Amino acid sequence: MLGHRELTFDDYVAIARRRKWILLIPAVLGSVLAYSVSLFLHDVYTSKTLVLVEQQKVPDSVVKPVDSEELVQRLATMEEQILSRTRLQPIIEKFGLFKDEPGKPHMEDLVERLRKSIDIAPIKAMPGTSRSGDLPGFYISFSASTAQQAQQICSEITSMFIDANLRAREQRAEGTTEFLSNQLAEAKSKMDERDAKLAAFKSRYFGSLPGQEQSSISILSALNTQLEAVTQALSRAQQDKAYGESLLSQQRAALENSSPGSGPGPSQVNQLEVQLATMQNQLVLERARYTDDHPDIIKLKNDIEEVKRKLDAVHAPPAEKAVAEDNQPATVRETRQIQQLRALIHQLDQTIREKTREQARLQQQIGLYQSRLSLSPGVEQQFKELTRDYTTALGFYNDLLVKESQSKMATNLERRQQGEQFRVMDPANLPESPSFPNRPLFAGGGLGLGLAIGLGISLLLEMKDKSLRTEGDVKFFLQVPTLALIPLIGEVGQGKNGFWRRIRKKPAQPGVGARA
Repeated sequence: MLGHRELTFDDYVAIARRRKWILLIPAVLGSVLAYSVSLFLHDVYTSKTLVLVEQQKVPDSVVKPVDSEELVQRLATMEEQILSRTRLQPIIEKFGLFKDEPGKPHMEDLVERLRKSIDIAPIKAMPGTSRSGDLPGFYISFSASTAQQAQQICSEITSMFIDANLRAREQRAEGTTEFLSNQLAEAKSKMDERDAKLAAFKSRYFGSLPGQEQSSISILSALNTQLEAVTQALSRAQQDKAYGESLLSQQRAALENSSPGSGPGPSQVNQLEVQLATMQNQLVLERARYTDDHPDIIKLKNDIEEVKRKLDAVHAPPAEKAVAEDNQPATVRETRQIQQLRALIHQLDQTIREKTREQARLQQQIGLYQSRLSLSPGVEQQFKELTRDYTTALGFYNDLLVKESQSKMATNLERRQQGEQFRVMDPANLPESPSFPNRPLFAGGGLGLGLAIGLGISLLLEMKDKSLRTEGDVKFFLQVPTLALIPLIGEVGQGKNGFWRRIRKKPAQPGVGARA
């Protein structure tokens, strides 16, 4: 074939006719040879099983699963574990695999060969029917030299996957529950410690805690009012005591100056008048602070009446005085008055002591509450820190408590086999025909390979061929017009390669011309 002229369909058909034997012979030989080779290969049978993944029977909103790992990753982990030497060596020994092998191969080589015979292929979920990371199921296939052996080992491996999944999920749930229980105990210990610190702090700084300032202020105001009342009562008792002591002095002086049988002198009359004036002034002062129903007012009124009676007795006529002196001696009446004054002074002393103690107690309490109010800012900051730590510990404890409860339910769910499980949908089948070698496929492959070789040879021959076979070749390569076409004459001719061939006589037509 000269140059690089663009070929048409008719050109390709003509080439195929010319090179048909070069195309057919390699194709037939390749197909026969490949099929023959497949007859000498050992038959390999493949058993396959379908395992579906069943979701847990209890909704996730009721019992949240503990195992959050995606099934694809978990399946890859289980595959690595099951295809390890520890798991595969017992299978080799149990079923006597590769015992017909010549020599004594190492166990590592046998395990590797068994591992290559196992194939695990996940099922792709339909779009829109599964969440990301979910896996509806997977296929497990095993290839062996006999159909029965392939079926048995495939079933064995499937059981290993199912058991490994159940055991792994249960162990993970139990491990999670145990971890949460330990964390919960530690969190409870820390929370109790912070609770004790908070209680001790509240007891120590009671009244200075946040929110108690208003109560302390109210109590402090009430204490100040009580202190003022006690102070006033103490002052009044002291005044009464001083007044009683002055009266007692006067009474004792009058008693010493008076003699038996004699009437009251001018000095006694003056004392009674001074006493009356003093008591009346005291009454005016007391009425300015208290009402007439107050016990002190009533007492002062009675004392004033008593002094008035004494003055009336002093100013009475002599006959009446004699009768009075006959009925009651003056020394006895004066002694009784002195005793009353002494009793009154003694009672006032007790009142003063009580009021003094009460005043000191109130002042101490006022100082306590004032110190509490002064400590409130610093106490509030420390209290906030303790409360924040306790609240954090309590929240962490409650969160762990909820998680532990959920983990216990999930563990119980796994023990009852109500969680996610592997279920065998299609058991391992008994293959009726070998999966390898596929002899029709071998024959087809040999046919394709032979045809490719024939096409390569034909292409090489066509590229080396210098013949001009059609009027188009003449016009394209010679660039001159064609005057006439000479048909092929004769029945036998010699080809360019030296072989004789039969030439059929044909009428002159375009496409048949002389050789260059």
